[in-house]
Amino acid sequence: MAQLNGTVGVGKVTVKGKFLFRGRQKFYIKGVTYGTFAPDEEGFQFPDETVIAKDFEMMALHGINSVRTYTVPSQSILNLALQNNLQVMVGLPWEQHITFLDTKERQQDIIRRVKEGVRASAGHPAILCYAIGNEIPAPIVRWYGKEKIERFLKRLYKAVKEEAPEALVTYVNYPTTEYLDLSFLDFDCFNVYLETPEKLSKYIARLHNLAGDRPLVLAEIGLDSMRNGHDKQSEVLRWQVETIFGKGCAGMFVFAWTDEWWRGGYEIEDWDFGLVDRCRQAKPALFTVAASMLEVPVRIEHHFPSFSVVICTYNGSATIKDTLDGLQRLKYPNYEVIVVNDGSKDNTVEIVSKYEDVRLITTSNCGLSSARNTGMYNARGEILAYIDDDAYPDPHWLHYLAYAYSNSSHAAMGGPNIIPEEDGPIATCVANAPGGPVHVLETDEIAEHIPGCNLSVRKDVLMKIGGFDPMYRAAGDDVDVCWRIQEAGYTIGFHPSALVWHHRRNSIKAYWKQQKGYGKAEALLEHKWPEKYNGFGHLTWAGRIYGHGFTLPIKTKKDRVFHGTWGSALFQSVYQPADGLLNCIPLMPEYYLITGMFGLLGALGLFWPPLIWMWLFFAASIVTIVVQAAISSSKNSSLTKSQSANWKYRLLIFFFHIIQPVARLRGRINNGLTPWRVRGSGGLIHKAPLVRSRTLKHWSEAEWKGNETWLEELESNIIKCKARVKRGGDFDRWDLQVRTGLFSSARSILTVEEHGANKQYVKMKYWVRHSWIGIFLVTAFVSIDVAAALEQSWVALGLLVTITSFILLKYVQDIQRVSGCVQHSFNSLSLQGEKESKLVLVKVDGMEEAEQSEAPGVYEDSHMRNFRSNIVNGKI
Repeated sequence: MAQLNGTVGVGKVTVKGKFLFRGRQKFYIKGVTYGTFAPDEEGFQFPDETVIAKDFEMMALHGINSVRTYTVPSQSILNLALQNNLQVMVGLPWEQHITFLDTKERQQDIIRRVKEGVRASAGHPAILCYAIGNEIPAPIVRWYGKEKIERFLKRLYKAVKEEAPEALVTYVNYPTTEYLDLSFLDFDCFNVYLETPEKLSKYIARLHNLAGDRPLVLAEIGLDSMRNGHDKQSEVLRWQVETIFGKGCAGMFVFAWTDEWWRGGYEIEDWDFGLVDRCRQAKPALFTVAASMLEVPVRIEHHFPSFSVVICTYNGSATIKDTLDGLQRLKYPNYEVIVVNDGSKDNTVEIVSKYEDVRLITTSNCGLSSARNTGMYNARGEILAYIDDDAYPDPHWLHYLAYAYSNSSHAAMGGPNIIPEEDGPIATCVANAPGGPVHVLETDEIAEHIPGCNLSVRKDVLMKIGGFDPMYRAAGDDVDVCWRIQEAGYTIGFHPSALVWHHRRNSIKAYWKQQKGYGKAEALLEHKWPEKYNGFGHLTWAGRIYGHGFTLPIKTKKDRVFHGTWGSALFQSVYQPADGLLNCIPLMPEYYLITGMFGLLGALGLFWPPLIWMWLFFAASIVTIVVQAAISSSKNSSLTKSQSANWKYRLLIFFFHIIQPVARLRGRINNGLTPWRVRGSGGLIHKAPLVRSRTLKHWSEAEWKGNETWLEELESNIIKCKARVKRGGDFDRWDLQVRTGLFSSARSILTVEEHGANKQYVKMKYWVRHSWIGIFLVTAFVSIDVAAALEQSWVALGLLVTITSFILLKYVQDIQRVSGCVQHSFNSLSLQGEKESKLVLVKVDGMEEAEQSEAPGVYEDSHMRNFRSNIVNGKI
C-alpha cells in the first residue's frame, strides 16, 4: 500500500474536527490544481491520458497527494490518480457567472447536471470531495442577496449527498464573498492570493474563525512567474506553504500544476502560474514546494520550546486513561507530562502509575487552582500546557502551540476544545447546550479568555503573576488568570488548530451540577473583578464569544455586508450589529427573577384583583423563554443520521436551554451574586447629593502629575473599593463612572489647576445618576401601594409595602455606597505613599480650605483580609 504523509493510507477521507483523516491517520492536503484545459471534439477538458499519466507520476514523486480539477474527470483518469495514490477534488461546473436564479427551469437544470457529474464518479476510492461551485462573482451574489445564494448552494449540497451520501462536499469561496454562511458544508475552501506573509497569516486567522470547528483548505494559492520571475515565485510559494500549514489549515492546492491553461474559449498565454511549464519542465518552485511540504504540519526555525503538560485530576479515573493515551500519541520532540492527583479517592493513582514516563504528584484535596500551581512549581519546561483529565489532545497540539509562540510575543496561548464523535448523542446535546467551555476573542488572533481545558502559558509569566488563585477550587480559575495576565500587560494568543478533544457531561444531573458550579465561580469572580459585571450581575466580555449552544434572542438585527461603493470592495465582510438592551435582558439568567416577580405579583391578585393582570406579563415572559429555547435548539449540529430520532435530541437541547439559566442563577444567588447586591467596602457610607453635584478638592505639592495620571490613580482606588468603574468615551463630558449596585451610579469629571513649582490643585466634581430600573421599580411599586390602600386591600398592601420597603432600602443604600466609594477614592489621592492620615491646610487665592482623609494602605489591607476571611469561612 502506498504511503501518505509518511503513514500508510487506508480508507476514504473523512472529517474530524479541524482536520481531514484517511483511515485513522491525519491527511493533510498537499495538492495542485489541474486545468482547465482546451476541450477536445467531444468537449472533454483534459489532456491525453498518456500526458495525464506522466503528470500524475511526476506529482507523486514530488510529494503531492491531491489534485483539484475544475471539470468532472473520467473513470480512467480517476484510476490513474488511484495508481499514483492521488486524491481528486472534483469540481462540478455550471454557469455561475450569470444570473442563474432567474428561472426555476435553469435552477433545476443545474441541479440535474450536478447530480449527473456526481453519479459518474460516485464511490470511486480516488475521490477526495466534490466542489459544488467556485467563486460565484460578487456582483451576482449582491444582485440576489446572500440568503438566496446560500439557499441554492445548500440545495446543491443536498443534491450531491443524494447521489453520494458518504462523499465530502465543499464550495470554493473567495475573499469578496467571505460573508456567505455555508456552515452546512463538510469543510471550507477559499482561493486566496496574498503576497506578504503578514497579510496571509492574518487573513487565515480570520478564515479559521469563519470556518469554526470545520477544516479550512486554501483551494488556490500561487504566483505568476512570467511577471515575477522563477526565483520570486519559488520564494513566495515557500512561505505561503509554510504559513498555511503553520496556521493550522487542513491543506492547500497550488495553482497550478502546469502553465497550460485554457479559459473563456481561449488559451491563456500571458500568465505562467505552473510548477512546470507547458513542456512539463520543472520550475524551481516545484522543488521548493516539495521541500516545504516535507515539514508539514509546522516549520519552527529556531528550537522547539520545551513543554510541561500538566493534568490536574480529582477522581478522574473514568477518563484520564484517554488523556494519557492521547499524550502518548503526541509527535512533539520536547515535552514532559505531570499528573497532579488532588487527593482522589478512586483508582486514579493506579491508572497513572502504569505510565512510566509520567510524573505523578499526589497532594491532599486543595482544589483545582492549588493543583495547577503544584504542577507549575514542579515543571521543567519553558511553557506549561494545561489539559483537563476529561480531554485528550490532537497529535500535533504542541506543534501548533510551539509555532504560535515562536511567531509571537504572547504570554499565553490556547485553542478550541471539540467534543469527540464517540461520546454519543447525550454528550452531543450538552455540547450544543448553553454554558459550555468557550473561548473569547478580541481579534482573530488575540484572546480575552481561553478555557482551562486547553490553556498554555509561559512559566516565567505565570510565576510572575503569582500562579492561579487558590480560592477557585473547581472553576473560574482560568478566567481569573487570563484577566491577570492581561492586567500585567501581556497578551493571550489563539491558535485554531491547537485543539483538544473534550468530553462533555453525559447526563442531565451532571450538566446541572456543572452549571451550578459555574454560577458559584461567577460569584467569586464578581467579588474580585466587579468592574467586569453589569448591574444585573451578568459578565460582559469585551471580545466576541465563540462556541456552540448560545441562547439566541427572538428577534436579531439583520447582518450587514460591507460591499464597498457599487460593490467594489475586495474584502467584503459581514458585520453583526449589537442587540439592544431589551433583546439582551431575556438572555441573562436574572431574567428568570423578573419572570418570578411577575408571577408573585400575579399571585397577589387573589387578594387584590387588579394585580391579576400581572399574569399576562408572567405569561409573556414564559413565552419569551420558551421561544428563545426553541429557536436556539433548532440551530444545533446534526446529531444522528436518522431524522426520526433527531427530534428527541432537539427536545433535550431545548430542555437544557430552559434549565441552564436556572442552575447558573442558583449558583450565583447562593454565593451572593444578585441584582440587589451592593459592592464596596463596609463603612464607606456617605451622605449623597440626590440631585446636585458635589466638588472634592486636593492640594498637592509633591511630584507633578498630569490629568491622566491623576485619573488612573483615582480609577485604581475605585477598583480597590471593589466597585465597577467605566471610563468615559471620546464624546463624553465625564471621566469615570462608578457603580456599586443596580439602582444608581456616579459620574465624575476632574480638572487640575497649575500653581507652579509642582504645586497643583486637583478638583473633581461628581454627581449621582439614578438608573431607569430603580426609578421604574420605585414609581411602579409606590403607585401600586397607593392603589391597594385606596381599595383597602390590606393583605395585598402589607405584602406590597414589604417589597417596596426592600427596594427603597436597597436604593438608598446603593446611593450612599456609590457616593462613599467616590469620596473615599478621591480622598486617598492625597495619601498615596503616606502611612498616616493627616489634615492638610492650603491657601488658594487667599482662601483657606481643609482636607481630611484616611491612609489607603490600612483600608486595602483590612479589606483584602476580610475578603479572604469570608471566603475561607464560606460566607462568599
